[in-house]
Amino acid sequence: MKILTWNIQWGCGCDGRVDFDRSVDVIRAAGAPAVLCLQEVAVNHPGLAGSQGEDQVAALCARLPEYSAHYAIGSDLAGDAGSRRLFGNLIMSRLPVLQVFRHSLPWPAAPECPSMPRVAIEAVVATADGPLRIVTTHLEYYAPAQRRSQLRGLRALLAEAAGHAGKQRPDAAVDPPFKAQPRPRSVVCCGDFNCAPDAPELDEILRHPGDGDAEPLRDAWQVAHPDQPHAPTVGLHGCAWPDHPYCCDYFLVSADLASRVADVAVDSRTDASDHQPVVLTLR
Repeated sequence: MKILTWNIQWGCGCDGRVDFDRSVDVIRAAGAPAVLCLQEVAVNHPGLAGSQGEDQVAALCARLPEYSAHYAIGSDLAGDAGSRRLFGNLIMSRLPVLQVFRHSLPWPAAPECPSMPRVAIEAVVATADGPLRIVTTHLEYYAPAQRRSQLRGLRALLAEAAGHAGKQRPDAAVDPPFKAQPRPRSVVCCGDFNCAPDAPELDEILRHPGDGDAEPLRDAWQVAHPDQPHAPTVGLHGCAWPDHPYCCDYFLVSADLASRVADVAVDSRTDASDHQPVVLTLR
């Protein structure tokens, strides 16, 4: 089972062109993963470099009809003529999606630097080995204190979900929205964390003792490649940002999934975004 995470930079490549045919070619070359976790997906944002204000969720759905699409909006701004300008994260799945959660992450004031609201989207997918939670997010870049707060928020969300795992609640027979749904302990958390592997704020989710029923997550790269530094996921193809290659895109897994991590691979060849796609393979 393959899961892909990729900050697509609203489909804009290092050549400054927005080209979703190219983006989809990269996804298909990755082996058509079962689940896609995409960050920086925009709707009606003509001010973004190379964009015509296209509905990028619709553009991806049209090109990947075998996937269901689940969008979480981080930034929701007024556009022209009553329209909305949206920016967020998208999960697309070839597996059945049993339940979806959209989580706003903390956004404490940081007036000294730019920032924007951030969101995590969680999908519970049905796999051959049972239900699996997949969470993707895109954390703050400019403000480390906000990023730390967002990682603490993610940790709290994981603890909340772990509290639900294995605890069957009663249905309200006459009210279908109350129907009990699976929310397992097993989780894959991925996305653009906007910090290097040695960033101290990663301790919030990797080395913190956990809250309640939650356990610290494992860095899937370190599980698959214990003697290798993280492969860079940005700074490889001459884009304006950043000024040096490093890793800021991760797969983190719950402890029970660590033994199932077969590989984590970075596609370092493509220049279809300022980030590289990363693929997790689970046994």
